[in-house]
Amino acid sequence: MSGRDAPTGARFASAVGTGEDWRTTVKACLDKLGPVDGCNLGFLYISDELAADAVSIVTLMRGVTGIKDWVGTVGIGICATGEELFGKPAIAVMAAQFEPGSFHLPAPITESIEGFAPETVEWLKGHGPVLALVHGDPRNPQTHDIIPELSDALGGFLVGGLTSSRTNYGQFGGRPGTAPVIEGGVSGVLFSSDVPVATGLTQGCTPIGPVHKITRAQNNIIVEIDGRPALDVFKEDIGELLARDLRRVAGYIFAALPITGSDTGDYLVRNLVGIDPNHGLIAIGDMVEPGRSIMFARRDLASAQADLERMLSVIQKRLKGPPRGGVYVSCLARGPALFGDDSQELKTIRDTLGDFPLVGFFANGEISHNRLYGYTGVLTLFL
Repeated sequence: MSGRDAPTGARFASAVGTGEDWRTTVKACLDKLGPVDGCNLGFLYISDELAADAVSIVTLMRGVTGIKDWVGTVGIGICATGEELFGKPAIAVMAAQFEPGSFHLPAPITESIEGFAPETVEWLKGHGPVLALVHGDPRNPQTHDIIPELSDALGGFLVGGLTSSRTNYGQFGGRPGTAPVIEGGVSGVLFSSDVPVATGLTQGCTPIGPVHKITRAQNNIIVEIDGRPALDVFKEDIGELLARDLRRVAGYIFAALPITGSDTGDYLVRNLVGIDPNHGLIAIGDMVEPGRSIMFARRDLASAQADLERMLSVIQKRLKGPPRGGVYVSCLARGPALFGDDSQELKTIRDTLGDFPLVGFFANGEISHNRLYGYTGVLTLFL
């Protein structure tokens, strides 16, 4: 069990706890967290071993801390300051005090956005542009469309991720008087521009070839790239060794879709979901159309570590002092699966930026700005 307090007067505090069941895990967290007088927003991430008890956990957290508004979700792994917790019942909690009215919890969205509730509309009138920390249900086919729609409707910047779980997919984004745990949509919290923040995105894959143009495609199946059979171009980019046995590319080679207009060379990583050697076709985990750019990328520790350090260096230059608190959302395929079992990803953040309160989780897809990413890490700091 461990926890971290922000510098005196910062009004952020975090703790992480483990235990044999939800009661002992909550107690471990609360004992370390201590009094949180004046705090008015709680961030809560729980491991999926505890997902079935999420209602009890949120209810107890509300009652003991006195904090009524909570945001968070379930993860197969969760993040804390310098620490990653997988394969055990665990809770990471952060309590924070914001100026009254500087944040707002809107009603969850389960379908396309047709408008916000009156109280959200009223709040937005005096608080735009906004940063939104959101969590989505990956089982809802509308989630992919809700994310860019929500960003446009808010005129703001989204951060967050999709719930990852082997059991229940709970989110904690309701106000007092609403269900403490919800499923099926997108929920979260809006912060006004009066709340100073810094955000960063780090990629987990590195391009291995040039940018190409998709010339024939249907749905998620790529037929031709640069006027040639898609598989021929793919084999050239990955090299002769891998091309001899395409079974070896699974989990190592991915499609990367460059983002039009990005001034940082940003791209969306998508899984290869099928290869047809008889017809020279490639299927990826996203819809594509002729004219879209594509390249291929590989996942490896050295490039992921280097890009994480690059992102932290960029953020560090923007800081005038230690962060008050933070939320980190990393891909489920990162963490131990990429960086090893010694919490290296979260330790790198702590060693670079300092020992400040931080919570988060390992997601089934990461949200930054108005897009759903994969194999990335999204860091949000409250300054």
